[in-house]
Amino acid sequence: MKINRISKAIFRCVLLVSIMAASGVAHSALRIFACEPEWAALAEEIGGDRVKVFTATTPFQDAHHIEARPSLIAKVRRADMLICTGAELEVGWLPLLLRQSGNDAIQIGQPGYFLAAEVVDRLEVPERLDRSEGDIHAAGNPHVHLDPRRLLLIAQAFTERLTLVDPDNADWYRARTEDFGRRWQQAIHRWQAGSSQLQGESVVVYHTAFSYLLDWLGIKAVADLEPKPGLPPTTAHLAKVLATVKSSQPRAILVASFQDDKAAAWLADRSGLPVIRLPFTVGGDPAAKDLFGLFEITLSLLQGLQSSSRMHPAVPVGLSDSPRAVASPIRPVNSAQLHLRPQKTTGDLVSPFSSGRSGV
Repeated sequence: MKINRISKAIFRCVLLVSIMAASGVAHSALRIFACEPEWAALAEEIGGDRVKVFTATTPFQDAHHIEARPSLIAKVRRADMLICTGAELEVGWLPLLLRQSGNDAIQIGQPGYFLAAEVVDRLEVPERLDRSEGDIHAAGNPHVHLDPRRLLLIAQAFTERLTLVDPDNADWYRARTEDFGRRWQQAIHRWQAGSSQLQGESVVVYHTAFSYLLDWLGIKAVADLEPKPGLPPTTAHLAKVLATVKSSQPRAILVASFQDDKAAAWLADRSGLPVIRLPFTVGGDPAAKDLFGLFEITLSLLQGLQSSSRMHPAVPVGLSDSPRAVASPIRPVNSAQLHLRPQKTTGDLVSPFSSGRSGV
């Protein structure tokens, strides 16, 4: 009898473990591979504890230039879903990761393959491709995450894709997205009200990293430290930028957390302009712990544009070159002009997000 009871107890334990293991497959955290910190932060906002997110890059790396390391290949191989920027930002390393991973779930055209820049309208789409003009992105400027209006559209599209990859948790994802959307819209109104005085100000930039941010705030970029996209600053070009600064009287020089500030320091020494280092992405500043913190600290730092002095006109430039703007001012885009662009997947799997959908 005792042996029989022990056998039954063992059988129950084995059965329970089997059931738990089987259910664990369905309810284990969805593994998401994020190319950049901003998309990792978005995936965590929407997925909560139902997702496990790995970030391929840090805030202090230039996502244009990443090595396709074996450790990244291993992470992609185990991923259930991938979220990256697209618009050729990761063209130098993401295709290799996908090929080497052998993971069918996150290949191009599959529901698990999501590119954020492809679901929103993009700035600076070239009318013609001419590689002599530098590292030009054929699909336009990829740094879409720095416009909070576009980021909300991306969050909505990403949620619908999540529901295709993990339908068992669809209600969970939609409910969290609705909550995120409410908080994000409130934050946008607060940020716009607090930064309205920045509209019409001008700055010098390094690369087109902040085009979407400046477009949203109505700030003009009058010069770029890069002579052409992707090319490092040269002495001759910086001399021309200095002449432009004297003529245009911008407020500051903006650099990103991952950028070398030597050229900015050179210009600052000769112009008297302050250098403002912006976090660019989540984690680029200790205060940028999440997407909300990213915009809070960015706008806080930009308030310095109001207190900074313009270049004194008596500062000698010593150049014979005519001042010229290296980067044209960016025309603001109204929220109504932003459109959600559906991505193509096998079998036309993408469903348009409905803002009126109720969560659970």
